[in-house]
Parts: sequence; C-alpha cells; structure tokens
Amino acid sequence: MKERLKLPIGVESFEEIRTDGFYYVDKTKLIEELLNQWGKVNLFTRPRRFGKSLNMSMLRSFFEIGAKPEWFKGLYISENTALCEAYMGKFPVVSISLKGVNGATYEEAKGYLIKVINREARRLQFLMDSPKLTRFDRELFDELLRKNMDDETLTSSLQELSELLEKHFGEKVIVLIDEYDVPLAKANENGFYDEMALLIRNLFENVLKTNDSLKFAVLTGCLRVAKESIFTGLNNFKVYPITSAAFDEYFGFTDAEVRALLHAYDLDETYEAVKAWYDGYRFGKADVYCPWDVINYCSDHISDSELPPQNYWINTSGNETIYHFIDEMGEKQKLTKAELEALVNGESVQKEINEELTYKELYASTENIWSALLMTGYLTKRGEADGKRYHLVVPNQEIRNIITEYILIRFRENVVKDGVMAEKFCRALIDGKLEEVQGDD
Repeated sequence: MKERLKLPIGVESFEEIRTDGFYYVDKTKLIEELLNQWGKVNLFTRPRRFGKSLNMSMLRSFFEIGAKPEWFKGLYISENTALCEAYMGKFPVVSISLKGVNGATYEEAKGYLIKVINREARRLQFLMDSPKLTRFDRELFDELLRKNMDDETLTSSLQELSELLEKHFGEKVIVLIDEYDVPLAKANENGFYDEMALLIRNLFENVLKTNDSLKFAVLTGCLRVAKESIFTGLNNFKVYPITSAAFDEYFGFTDAEVRALLHAYDLDETYEAVKAWYDGYRFGKADVYCPWDVINYCSDHISDSELPPQNYWINTSGNETIYHFIDEMGEKQKLTKAELEALVNGESVQKEINEELTYKELYASTENIWSALLMTGYLTKRGEADGKRYHLVVPNQEIRNIITEYILIRFRENVVKDGVMAEKFCRALIDGKLEEVQGDD
C-alpha cells in the first residue's frame, strides 16, 4: 500500500512541506502570474487561513539565492524552464511576518516588531563576513541585531538590509512582508493606532518607496488599509483584493483541488459535506474553499469517519469583526431583522462596499462593518457588482453556525429580555420563520 503523505496542519514552510513528506496543493503558478503582471509593490488581501503565509514561503523558496530545484520538481512552475532559469535562486530576499506584532501598549508592540527585525537580521548574519561590506556597513548591520533599537534605526531597517544584500550579491532584493496589517489591527484594539500607523508608514516608505535596492515587494494582509494611511506615494502599487479576478485561484482550494485531496485520502464520499460546510467563498471569478477547514476535516475524518464537520476556522483567531457587526445590530438597530433572516437562511443582501478602510474607522459606521465582513471572510459576494454595490451572502454552513451562535447569545443578553420570547426568537431565526415574531416587539 502506498504510504500517504502527511497533512500539513499548521505547517507554513514550503521547504518543510516539500522535503518532509507533506501533501501540497500546487499554487506555484502564482510565481508566473506575479512576474507577468509585474508590479513594484504587490498587495494581496485575503481572510485568515487561506494560504497567504504558505504562498509567501513558496515565493521566498523559489526566488532566494540557494533555492533547490528539487523543491519544485513535479510542480507547475518547473515546466516553465525559461522562467526557472532566469529567476529561480537568483535574488536575495528579505522576508518577515508581522503576525506576532501584538502588544497591549505601543512600546510592547514596538518591541515585538524589533524582535521581527532582529530575527531576519540573524538569518542574514553571513553579511557580517562579507568582504564587500565596509566597517561602517557592518556597524549598521550590528544595530539591526540589538534589542534596544531606536525608531530611526527600526524604520530604516528593511531598507538597510536591502542595501547590504545588494552590495553583497550584486542583485536587487525581493521584499516579502506577510500579515502587514496585524500591528494596525491590534493597535486599534488596544488604543494606540495613530502611533503604530506612523511607525508602519515610515517603515514601509523607506523599504518600498525610497529603496533603490528593491527588485519588487509582495505584501499580504486581511484588509486593504487606505493608501493615504500607510502606502503614501508608492508608484506601481498593485492591490489584489478578494474582488479582483487576478490571482483569484491562488489563495484557497478550488473544487478540483478539494476533490483530488479527498480522493488521495479515500474520502470521496465526504465531498458533499465538505462542500456544504467549507466552500462558498467567491474570490474574483473563482469559487474556493477554506484550506484550513478542509485539511483539518480530512485529518479528523481519517481518525474518526463518523465525526461530523466542525467549526475549525472560528478558533484560529479573534472574531471582533463579526461581534461588532452583531452588537451594532442589537444596540443601534441598523440591521433589520429581514436582513438578518436573509443572511442566516442563505439569501443575499445588497450593500455598498468600501475596499479601502482604516482600522481606526472600521467600526465607525455600519457600512464599514459590512465591508470588513466581506474582506475578512464572514460574508462573500454573489453575482456581478453594481458599481460598488455587491450582493452579499453567508458563504457556508460553518460561518452560518458561527453567526447564529453569537446572535443567539447577544439576543438573549441585549435584545429580548423575556426568556420565553428569547427562545421563540432563536427558534424562529434558525427555522427561517422570523416573520412570526416580528410583530411581537
């Protein structure tokens, strides 16, 4: 019997997946498309757990000097021999993730950002032995290893790493910044958004705008933060949100990819359940599944074939956006019961979507919350947009469960005071018979 590949639950290293016997859904065509589309700075926004970090690891593994062709053997990109000869293993890479930049105070969060820079500098510590670097260059690099980095050094750190790498290798540098907006989201939650936004803006301006050593950059995040807030003055800045048809199949699993995955683990009979629970996301023109859900479902179902589908995605991080949405509905009554019923029961609501937000203004209006719900994966779009107006739906059974469970909690607490009425409302919500209780308010 052929040994099955391991399922990569929580594994975000492309090299580890390709060398340690893990199943990999081939997304390497992203490399070809990225080079064909060509932007100096490229931003991809997708909900959490849709493969952003693994794709960033794949890009680094492909482009970075020292790349091994065997990592890509049998994958789509390996068939494009001319591209591989020109780009594989040809460039220095600066690669960081801002996922862990989360502090209760500005100073604490800045400390985590310094640690991120320290870690990348240690990875590139071979520069200290480079004969092409001067004593002054080495002193600059040494500052990037220190825990007590001042703001000027911190905000110029990625630019300095780029310049030193170009000096050493004689090639311009690719910069990868994963989860770029996490520091902003966390700062907004903890009350120091303006300070963090200024820090990130200065960091990005140095590495993305005034960096002569930059070949190109790729960033990922959940939201497209308004350009004037963070990405001021960038030229050739390309943004690929979930509404864009470009790159629409490279984040998330397509139906064909899910069928192949289920077949590989003899789970073909679970297809309908997997589709109902974890499919339904519409990115650009592609229908995709949440990879985190599908992989976890397969792992659990291999162990226990009778285990019903679970809500895997909800447990991966905070859910402040959906909670704000429901609280807004309960307290300010800006979301009607008809809209609520439509969403929970698989119908659509039409709303104007703002694709450029700032975290500071995220919950300032119900309209912004609708936009955030789309961008973060609690809602998805159906049909064609009418200008900025989209038909929004709940994508699948998992998200429907998440919304319903919290709605029931909040309605019991804040909306319906009478216990009997609360139970009646909850049952009507689930059964799609909300009109039976609308006249009882």
